[in-house]
Amino acid sequence: MELLERKIDAFLSEWKNSDDRMPLIVKGARQIGKTESIRHFGRMNYGSVVEINFALQSEYRDIFDEGFDVDSIIRNISIRNPSLSFTPGDTLIFFDEIQACPNAATSLKPFKQDGRFDVICSGSLMGISYREIESNSVGYKQDYLMYPMDFEEFLWAKGYHREQIDYLYQSMLYVLPLSSSALGAMQNAFREYMVVGGMPHVVSRYVTQNNFSGLLEMQRQLVLDYEEDITKYAAGLDKAKVLNFYRKIPLFLGKDNKKFQITKISRGARNREYIGVKDWLSDAGIVQVCYAMDYPELPLRGNYNPDDYRIFYCDVGLLVGALDDEVQDDLRINKNFGTYKGGLYENAIANALTAQGYPLCFYRDARSQLKMEFFVRDADSLVPVEVKSTDGATASLTNLINKEKFSDIRYGIKFADKNIGFNGNFYTFPHCLAFLLKRFLRDRENNNQ
Repeated sequence: MELLERKIDAFLSEWKNSDDRMPLIVKGARQIGKTESIRHFGRMNYGSVVEINFALQSEYRDIFDEGFDVDSIIRNISIRNPSLSFTPGDTLIFFDEIQACPNAATSLKPFKQDGRFDVICSGSLMGISYREIESNSVGYKQDYLMYPMDFEEFLWAKGYHREQIDYLYQSMLYVLPLSSSALGAMQNAFREYMVVGGMPHVVSRYVTQNNFSGLLEMQRQLVLDYEEDITKYAAGLDKAKVLNFYRKIPLFLGKDNKKFQITKISRGARNREYIGVKDWLSDAGIVQVCYAMDYPELPLRGNYNPDDYRIFYCDVGLLVGALDDEVQDDLRINKNFGTYKGGLYENAIANALTAQGYPLCFYRDARSQLKMEFFVRDADSLVPVEVKSTDGATASLTNLINKEKFSDIRYGIKFADKNIGFNGNFYTFPHCLAFLLKRFLRDRENNNQ
């Protein structure tokens, strides 16, 4: 597979250049490119890279049995493989799949105190006890949460450069409509991204062959791989129920309100039987949970109903892989993205917001017909984010902005099949610019001060 540029590349360079860098733990769902990125970084920046995969090389799991003294650990590794080189100041130790050996995290404190070697750990969020890792290495590690490729990384893979992306951003920041050619190209690229998704192996194949051939099979295999992992790692839970929950996600994303309801996933299903399932899938990085706000006001965190939520796949490509054959044909042959009632667009925007660090939350008031897909915030405002597959009505967005009772809301954002604009109440952006939202809100606020 061709190596794809990722945002973690720049982070790793900054990390290495930091004088007080701590051992690093790169977290994320399975098969999103963690290992490839870390391995490439090591080759480019160190004379020696010592890589141990605790899932594939189980014989190394006992290297901590004599304790966590760095010299003892190095000696035990060297006994296993005397060809490995440990050069102080020029060696990266890469502990991969640490969910198979949580003791590796305990070694981070002595490695930091010793200071001779840089250490990066990586592991799937599936099956790993980060509570144990947190307690073992608190204060002596840095975390980096990695996601599937966002749309910007997809553009990089297609050959776009930062100058072109900066043009998009400057247009967004100064509310200048994109040229018709630029808008058309970006909208087409975003539709491609929604079909392909952000899993690196799928993206690599797509950009190499420049068509969708074979991608659906890869996406469906990824869905099956996650199901297999569920049956392997969902300790303490009814694995059949976890699988049932996971498999029903497309059903609810295809509905108008997209609310996930346990009582409708199988005959006789009860909420109490599925306690812990949602949180386990979320902690594993497989899904992203969007909670209903009690009321549209600040703060965002904690202001939600834990029993009212929507579930999105961690990657829109996994949603595509889980859809029926008829929907697949409509997407690929007819390029018809409106038939799935906005589920694909909302999943794609949910992924974009999560990758920018936003918690996912929505609002729905059945009595007043008021609803909003997402909310984000700037320094002092709650910002409703509306998502339309085409360019539908905006009554809820207008009401949230204009009604005095929603005092934390001063303006809004609408992502739609439309060019850049501002009508005095809300900004309109094409879906393809969602990955720039956090940067836009920050710079907009600075410009208005």
